[in-house]
Amino acid sequence: MEEKKFKRTTVTAALPYANGGVHIGHLAGVYVPSDIYVRYLRLKKEDVVFIGGSDEHGVPITIRAKKEGITPQDVCDRYHKIIKDSFREFGISFDVYSRTTSKIHHQFASDFFSKLYKDGKLVEQESEQYYDPEAHQFLADRYIMGTCPHCGNPNAYGDQCEKCGSDLSPMELINPHSTISGAKPEVRKTKNWYLPLNEYQGWLKEWILNGHKEWRSNVYGQCKSWLDMDLQPRAMTRDLDWGIPVPVEGAEGKVLYVWFDAPIGYISNTKELCDADPERWGSWQKWWQDPETRLVHFIGKDNIVFHCLIFPTMLKAHGDYILPDNVPANEFLNLENDKISTSRNWAVWLDEYLVDFPGKQDVLRYVLTANAPETKDNNFTWRDFQERNNSELVAIYGNFVNRALQLTKKYWNGVVPECGELLEVDKHAIDEFKDVKEKVEQYLDNFKFREAQKEAMNLARIGNKYITECEPWKVWKTDPKRVETILYISLQLVANLAIAFEPFLPFSSKSLREMIDMPEFDWAQLGRTDLLKPGHQLAEPHLLFQKIEDEEIQKQLDKLAATKEANEKAEAAKSYKAEPVKANVPFDDFEKLDIRVGHIKDCQKVKKSNKLLQFTLDDGSGTDRTILSGIAKFYDPADLIGKDVLFVANFAPRKMMGIESQGMILSAVDADGSLHVTTTLDQVKPGSQVG
Repeated sequence: MEEKKFKRTTVTAALPYANGGVHIGHLAGVYVPSDIYVRYLRLKKEDVVFIGGSDEHGVPITIRAKKEGITPQDVCDRYHKIIKDSFREFGISFDVYSRTTSKIHHQFASDFFSKLYKDGKLVEQESEQYYDPEAHQFLADRYIMGTCPHCGNPNAYGDQCEKCGSDLSPMELINPHSTISGAKPEVRKTKNWYLPLNEYQGWLKEWILNGHKEWRSNVYGQCKSWLDMDLQPRAMTRDLDWGIPVPVEGAEGKVLYVWFDAPIGYISNTKELCDADPERWGSWQKWWQDPETRLVHFIGKDNIVFHCLIFPTMLKAHGDYILPDNVPANEFLNLENDKISTSRNWAVWLDEYLVDFPGKQDVLRYVLTANAPETKDNNFTWRDFQERNNSELVAIYGNFVNRALQLTKKYWNGVVPECGELLEVDKHAIDEFKDVKEKVEQYLDNFKFREAQKEAMNLARIGNKYITECEPWKVWKTDPKRVETILYISLQLVANLAIAFEPFLPFSSKSLREMIDMPEFDWAQLGRTDLLKPGHQLAEPHLLFQKIEDEEIQKQLDKLAATKEANEKAEAAKSYKAEPVKANVPFDDFEKLDIRVGHIKDCQKVKKSNKLLQFTLDDGSGTDRTILSGIAKFYDPADLIGKDVLFVANFAPRKMMGIESQGMILSAVDADGSLHVTTTLDQVKPGSQVG
């Protein structure tokens, strides 16, 4: 197929939900590759716009708002700022980053729906849905929980079981209940407006299966599996109170489906950008309705059906828009061999990373690109993060740059020397990197960012090998002129690295260009051997990358370990069922126990014991009482001093670890197996009896 030439490119990155921060899975799947691609096009002096924004409607927003007792808008405002600030600090170079709660977007999405409605492109249908009779509302899938029919998990949602990963429909759940009121939902009929995907199935097959065979195999394959089935009409409206009201008479209490509203955000955000600076960007129609504009969507694999089938059908039904030319969707990134999960807090959050590793944006960008899940799910580990930084960025890239610049400073006060006669070793090094531009371009043009970054790093490997073979520090003693040539070639390699890594590592590339005083550059110069002229004065060199120590990595591993422990406790609490009540006993038996209140005067760990704490109690008798209790791993002794606790006073004394224990502290066993001493709500005199 002949490749079509375009005048400009519109690049979109999936809109993140504003119900939490951005994590490394989002970065690896969408934002780092899209930023690399856009920076590359800008370096080539191509006309490109990069569109981003927050997705602020949908059930996840309302769930968090209810959980925190705030409004959905409060949730959106908080996370929109966190996400936008994090992207900016991380170097994701959006031309606009807006939001779907903006007035421009509300009007634009409403108008888009109205046109489809008036043109007869939507169908009105009744369907049966779950309704909460106590909350008096229809329930979105995420507001319904029940037992998973596949694995028996009692806490499966109406759209997915997070334990076994099965996709579900609410009607499949066993013993469903509303998460709003706890009530058993009723099945009721409701009216919504549907996009008749079935009417566009033939067109979609032709457009994708015949027209876009160049798409990534995971994208093409998922589209084909959907198109091999009979597509069904899909509801474009929902019975919710948070979102854009459906602009149709009789649609009160309904909003636009978030997956109808969100992708339109790409267009409305472009309009917002163009309206603010029409001289720079022209009209928004140029970017969305001109056939000479190329549209590229960067997304994760869970969004393929929406960006390749539903959104294109919406655009086709409208009639005025271009369609995506490519949708380079990535697979998923796991964290420490476990699926990243926002609900379980199993993630590395971008805003936290920027605090924990200040100035190391490029390290994370590099590692996420090196591990990019382009063809299959991949894994991020903190040890690999450390290893790639120390053995690749520091030991290869940074080491070569530092050697070349420091030797130039030492022998020529930082002035680029003349290039003399070329020996075979020089010609070989030049020959090795002369086609780097072609190789990197080939990979970037085909969205193979992992391979493209490898080629960029190969420049540093070539440079290290060359400078090691030539040994300028030895040759200087006998042939300074020869060293001039060695360092001239080395410095040209350094300048090439600054250009080659610009799309991948913009912060370190900027720092490197400052060190070699190369403010002006473009992609066309990559591969040249005259980027730094003889006599050019370099700036003071410094290390591009710093080694990451074990202690820094251990902190991150400890943080994840704490998260895992908290998740296990929460899971245990969810499935916890109280033990059956023991057989009845006569009240007289209970009265034989003398349970009293004791005031803890002192508490210490028992030497040579991992379990025992030694309590000194004021039991109201005027004589202190000693009691041993096996709760050492659950409490810091200092935290218990001054508390009032319940204890059994009339157990026979018992010796443990050579200490006589005069009774038993009463404790409750929690769902996770932890022990908690029983205390009184109010201050009670020591010795007071319980009964």
